[in-house]
Amino acid sequence: MTAVAADRIASAAQALSVANRLAAEFAVEASDRDRGRRLPHAEVARLAASGLLAITVPAEFGGADLPPSVVADVVRILAAADPNIAQIPHSHFVYVNLLRLAGSAEQKQRYFAQVLDGARIANAQSERGGATVADIATTVRPLGTRFRVDGTKYYCTGSLFADLLAVLTRLDDPDGELPAGEYIAYLPADTPGVRIIDDWNALGQRTTGSGTVEFDGVVVESDQLIFRSDAVHAPTGYGAFAQLLHAAIDAGIARGALSAATKFVRSKSRPWFESGVGRAIDDPLLIQRFGELSVAVVAAEATLRAAGLAVDRAVTSEPALSNETVADTHRSGSPAQNGSVSAVPSAPSEAVAEASLAVAAAKVLADRAANDVSSALFEVGGTRSTASDLNLDHFWRNARTHTLHDPVRWKYQHIGRALLHETAPPLHGVI
Repeated sequence: MTAVAADRIASAAQALSVANRLAAEFAVEASDRDRGRRLPHAEVARLAASGLLAITVPAEFGGADLPPSVVADVVRILAAADPNIAQIPHSHFVYVNLLRLAGSAEQKQRYFAQVLDGARIANAQSERGGATVADIATTVRPLGTRFRVDGTKYYCTGSLFADLLAVLTRLDDPDGELPAGEYIAYLPADTPGVRIIDDWNALGQRTTGSGTVEFDGVVVESDQLIFRSDAVHAPTGYGAFAQLLHAAIDAGIARGALSAATKFVRSKSRPWFESGVGRAIDDPLLIQRFGELSVAVVAAEATLRAAGLAVDRAVTSEPALSNETVADTHRSGSPAQNGSVSAVPSAPSEAVAEASLAVAAAKVLADRAANDVSSALFEVGGTRSTASDLNLDHFWRNARTHTLHDPVRWKYQHIGRALLHETAPPLHGVI
């Protein structure tokens, strides 16, 4: 693991202050990094050293234990400056949360200590070739008293900067003692058999390090595995928290695009000759359009803030998952019905359902604002704003790429079903 002398953040106010300071630094060369696809190794190192990556570590393990709403605000602030840097630690926070929810005491002690020291976690989750994105082919199989992981992962955001990889696997052990299902393997990025490939070539979010990771006979110990269902298919705020951070990235992109448009029109745009004014900023039609764009951004930010508070309440109301009991159940090989562990109920609590629906609404508005405002930047800026050396299109390219993470059309579905059928949203970690 990379040794980092990480600072300790103790409060929400301190976290937001640090985020604003770093955002101001990261914004300076964000466009240049995008243009040249210059990976932000130094910037991510500063982010880790700042202590921001440890703000969700529980207090009993020495962390600030800050709520989801504060994490979302931190991510939004960073995304307005550079959404690539803001997305890189998304999985980090998600898998720190998984440890909180489903890790054993020994796993928490080990990995939380590493996070407090500045360790960065990246995901190795998505795959290609299955019928849907939910199909997992990467396996974890017994290897004597240990296990081996084999498979290939794509879209592994942050993997190029990671100390630890959180690898989504499917247990392949029909005669074994562990319950069937999906496991997350936490393993050092330099583990033998791991190959991290810098092949991300999307039109946007170009410096997130979201390339391919291959696992060929990677050996892991049993205490590196966490049963994912304990968090994902239980009435926790796991999915809502993960989606909240995605919405925060989109809201940040929208704010960054609006700020760039405002700066450009104030300093470079000329008024349309029919307006009869001497400055573009006095054109009444342009003023109207900026008002509309501002409302879209403010609405996205306000809805994000409300969703964050809803996720805070969901986390507060989470049932006791009895992590020690769950871990003991895994070790003793007492599978419950359908291969899951019966230590947690399967129906969402009211607070968790409300949080998922609130986040779904925030995601819809943030998605819309990010795409609309980053596109309207050229509408209000005029022909000059399309100059390639300005690279103002990176706002739209980032928005268009990141908002493809999961379709908002399904957010509308869950919101509508809840309203008409009084149906709670599903527990699958993506709402």
